[in-house]
Amino acid sequence: YDRISQDPNYTTSLSMVGVVGLEIHAQIHAASKLFSSSGVRFSAPPNSLVACFDASLPGTLPVLNRRCVEASVMTGLALNCTINRKSLFDRKHYFYADMPAGYQITQQRLPIAVNGSLTYSYLGGRKRNQVVTKNVRIKQIQLEQDSGKSLHDDHRNQTLIDLNRAEGQLRVDANVSVHRPGEPLGVRTEVKNINSARYVAKAIDYEIQRQMEVLDTGGTILNETRAFDSKSGATVPMRDKEGLQDYRFMPEPNLPPLFVYESVASVPAGVDPTQVVVIDRLKAILPELPGVKRAQLVEEYGLLPEHSFTLVNEVGLMDYFERVIQKTKAEPRKVIGWVIKELLGNLNQNGLRLTQSPISSEALAELLNILESGHISTSAAKVVFQEMWKLPEKSVKQLVAELDLELISDQEQILQICRRVVDAHPEEVRVIRAGNKKVLNKLMGIVQKETKGRTDPLQVRRILEEMTS
Repeated sequence: YDRISQDPNYTTSLSMVGVVGLEIHAQIHAASKLFSSSGVRFSAPPNSLVACFDASLPGTLPVLNRRCVEASVMTGLALNCTINRKSLFDRKHYFYADMPAGYQITQQRLPIAVNGSLTYSYLGGRKRNQVVTKNVRIKQIQLEQDSGKSLHDDHRNQTLIDLNRAEGQLRVDANVSVHRPGEPLGVRTEVKNINSARYVAKAIDYEIQRQMEVLDTGGTILNETRAFDSKSGATVPMRDKEGLQDYRFMPEPNLPPLFVYESVASVPAGVDPTQVVVIDRLKAILPELPGVKRAQLVEEYGLLPEHSFTLVNEVGLMDYFERVIQKTKAEPRKVIGWVIKELLGNLNQNGLRLTQSPISSEALAELLNILESGHISTSAAKVVFQEMWKLPEKSVKQLVAELDLELISDQEQILQICRRVVDAHPEEVRVIRAGNKKVLNKLMGIVQKETKGRTDPLQVRRILEEMTS
């Protein structure tokens, strides 16, 4: 992460760069918890999904959830990691009410996946139409027991604990430091428990700028834990109990080493292959990654890169686009214009998701087929589209007929309309004949208005050019 100070008041910080490391806590999509059979349900009543192990009752033992192991392996594969065939569990000791056992089960010594990378792209440049590709190193992926949730009641001066451990699908701890190129890395601070990607960006930006300002004024950066205040957009020091601790890591005695296997053939004799985690099986069901799909859209359909980003980033939009492609004769580049400008534009304007769209992919394909057949003009098709939005129960053919938008096929009628427009605008005709051909567009617009968009623009232009030459 490189950031150069843009503030002219901080001239010495112009040569500083920021260094950022992220520790990302992502909740695994599973029916039960990592080490117990208790269910997982978002917004369940507090402490309603707590097994004896979750409450750390004496004599209870952890049982590893295979679904969680498979999810971590698939994540490692997606991030180009080396999957450790053998990984270990450890105890991370700390005393806090949200972890009643006094320790957390994690993977500190030998995690399940290491040494990965994430290659990502975004649209940059002045017009945001240039694809910029970056690469981020992934140190490791580890399975870790989630802590409970602390609810602080300042009014009653008490803290309540919810051990459901099913809240917070994403939390990020950002480690941030600044230094001048060529010098050793600076002292880092850790901004903990950031709960959205937008806040992560804001916290990092603020912390880099804060550290630059501290150093510019002769101060020193403290190795401390901070929190991000979403209201002020600033990071603030956390209480002492959140500071640096000696976690006294030790091997987890109640869990044996975790083994995963490359293929069914590598599973030891006497072990049921259906009861173990096999990497080849997971590779086969790994979904297509966004970067691969974007490249495929550009290559297969000839789309612009920025359009491929929109299709992949908007949930369900790529499938919608491909369903339209399968049922229409229109070129993909024409289809993408309707999907992004008309469909997505209307959805955004009305605050709707794609699943709430009144226009199905089949209906849009029908509209484009009628447009391609030459029965209606592009401007008329846009009118029909807006009516489809209001009256989704009606077919495209019904709306075209009711609105009387089918193209005028009578050549003599078109000639008469164009002659009438030319005769009614002698000044525009004089300017066109003087060499300003752009004014012809005005006459075309008038013809289109009189015919309610029921004429072919190319045909109208050709007629008007002849009449004004």
